[in-house]
Amino acid sequence: MGVTHHGRTERLDLADPTLREWTCTVVYSDPEQGIVLDRSAFYPGGGGQPPDHGVLLWQGVQTRIAGTRKGDDLWLIPEEGDPVPPAGTAVAGAVEDTRRSLLMRTHSGLHVLCGVVFRDFGALVTGGNMEPGEARMDFNLPEVPGDFKARLEELVNAEVGADRQVVTRVLGREEALALPDIIRTQSNLIPADEQEIRIVDIVGLDVQADGGTHVASTSQIGKLQVVKVESKGKANRRVRVRLG
Repeated sequence: MGVTHHGRTERLDLADPTLREWTCTVVYSDPEQGIVLDRSAFYPGGGGQPPDHGVLLWQGVQTRIAGTRKGDDLWLIPEEGDPVPPAGTAVAGAVEDTRRSLLMRTHSGLHVLCGVVFRDFGALVTGGNMEPGEARMDFNLPEVPGDFKARLEELVNAEVGADRQVVTRVLGREEALALPDIIRTQSNLIPADEQEIRIVDIVGLDVQADGGTHVASTSQIGKLQVVKVESKGKANRRVRVRLG
């Protein structure tokens, strides 16, 4: 395991989130369990970000990838009924660009939202989820001003328009956890045995541990609309957003 590998698979998705096509070799395959590649740019899902979709092309055959399963290896799940390339087969992989690009913009938009709410309202995240182009994030925020929704949208889009760089780096556990406010969730979700931690830094706004894919600058997110703010308990507020 680690940041650059998961089991027998090299993680190309984190090394270069703009990569959409690559060549690789099937390490193991089974129609029921799925397919393991030696190199993969498929984001396997995690941290609220759904997995990628795409295809594998081999010997004139196409295998559609509908999802992933995490275990000791990263298993690609083929669409039901699609042929599965046998172990040792050289294949070309391709990630569905529209879905991935929307998810990258959405995920980076959530980090801007998180950074603004933490900076201006002092609230930590209690939960979240995203789909391509829309998402929700829950905050421990007992009280909000009457103009919170409009004010939050204005603040978030000011940061989007500021064209802040989004930088990723990998640090050892001790060095990473020594960074101030690196955990933006109310509960620490970093596994106790994880010795390398990937940091996503929206320069000048938000620095936190994260394992997802992101755009290179906040201007690439595009306008973010705060659709709704809901009360989900005495101290919990749910903010729903979508890309404009």
